[in-house]
Amino acid sequence: MKIKFLLNAICFTFILSFNILWLNGQASFDFETGAVQTGYNNVRIPGNQGTLFSMKDDLVPNTDIFYRLRINYTIKKRHTLSVLYAPLEIKSNGKAVNDIVFEGVTFPANTGINGTYKFNSYRLTYRYEIVLKPKFEFGLGFTAKIRDARIALASSGLESEKINVGFVPIINFRLLWKPYEKFGILLEGDALAAPQGRAEDVLIAATYRVTDWFGLRAGYRILEGGADNDEVYNFALFHYASVGLCIYL
Repeated sequence: MKIKFLLNAICFTFILSFNILWLNGQASFDFETGAVQTGYNNVRIPGNQGTLFSMKDDLVPNTDIFYRLRINYTIKKRHTLSVLYAPLEIKSNGKAVNDIVFEGVTFPANTGINGTYKFNSYRLTYRYEIVLKPKFEFGLGFTAKIRDARIALASSGLESEKINVGFVPIINFRLLWKPYEKFGILLEGDALAAPQGRAEDVLIAATYRVTDWFGLRAGYRILEGGADNDEVYNFALFHYASVGLCIYL
């Protein structure tokens, strides 16, 4: 119920802003896909009592296909509102050399374990373009992020999971350098560090504006972050080989 309420609040805010500013802006639809691979994924749950293990080294993760969907609405060229849906789920399996105590359940050493790591992200972003020139654009903003996370282990009749849904405020940024009219280098993302943890989701890509209403890009995305508290210890890094398209309405 909590996640549904937060999602409804984000959608309502975006739709209300969209309706108010419809006559003054331009909408666009962004789709991104490619392959995602685990760099590291260290887990201890509970954070003060569980066993520290790696969903990258103790278990072997799959390389998966990912996708992301974003709707943007830009008002008077400088003010951009966007909604992002970014699901992520990585499966892994293997045999740990030591017992793993995870969320109150002990998984014996040298037995097959199946792991699931889910980190779905829902974000509402506002950004202001501080610099807006023909060959250079730079903007800063704020992202309200809802994380829908789940870490689960299963083995021979044993199952345990940790579900975490929460709100995270993040700084948003975008830098676009266009040495040529249709070709550019894009650096954009959300990032923030605090005593409770950190989060970085950053893309660097080459862009090409095919027509006035259609653009392509290809590049590399990094997703990294985590938290360290009594309830959860988890820090993870993911590498994305990314391609995307944008349709300008």
